[in-house]
Amino acid sequence: MSAATMTVPVSKPGADERRIGLRANLRHIGALARRNTLQIKQDPESMFDVLLMPIVFILLFTYVFGGAIAGKGNQQEYIQHLVPGMMAMMGMNIAMAVGTGVNEDFRKGVMDRFRTMPIARSSVLIAKIVVELGRMLIATAILLGMGFLMGLEIRGSMLEFAGAIGLCTAFGAALMWIFILLGLAVKSPQAVQGMAMIVMMPLQFGSSIYAPPTSMPDWLQGFTEVNPVSTLADAARALMNGQGAVAHPTLVTLGWAVAITAVAMPLAVSKFRKKT
Repeated sequence: MSAATMTVPVSKPGADERRIGLRANLRHIGALARRNTLQIKQDPESMFDVLLMPIVFILLFTYVFGGAIAGKGNQQEYIQHLVPGMMAMMGMNIAMAVGTGVNEDFRKGVMDRFRTMPIARSSVLIAKIVVELGRMLIATAILLGMGFLMGLEIRGSMLEFAGAIGLCTAFGAALMWIFILLGLAVKSPQAVQGMAMIVMMPLQFGSSIYAPPTSMPDWLQGFTEVNPVSTLADAARALMNGQGAVAHPTLVTLGWAVAITAVAMPLAVSKFRKKT
């Protein structure tokens, strides 16, 4: 379904977006999210990263690096360490795709069409995030499914397990605002991917996702301790394994998510309004 033929319910033609009520705003988000979902249906290849990336990554790190990191014969314990960390990683990888998608929509003129409609500018971006969060949850489900097949155990309660998924989802949503802002700021999807990788690689590999920080040099341990991705991985790991500190990393992660959203969301919406 193209932007030109899409019907978005509006409150009043020519209305100031600041006067659009909550109910109308939710209708706009729903219609735009449906449009984005139909785009995926028309291009199923866009789901390959969601469907295949969790499988490739868990097999690669478990069987190629797991023995070296955890010791031969300790792959079961490594799975308990790796999977919660990779849940944190899913949000970062999906967030990068959001920035690329927003950039491509501008290049195709889709976003210019949306900006002529009497809808809240934030609803266009929020709808994008809603659909990408759905993709993230699918990737997480596949990751967990592979983890269970390889021996993953949920040692905490089901409520804690749901909390780990919710925490990763909340942090992933916050990261999406950063990558949307990046997608609006640079000129091409290739530039978005290049800059995103520069940010993502140190955050992912300089964290506790794949290996305990105690195995790292002292200078890298210092970075790992303040890395919000490490905090998220540690919180998800403590919730799923039913051991370790939970309150501190969880509160710190939620603090990061709120702070990132509070800063990046208004900047992204403002950039969306002014982008030429």
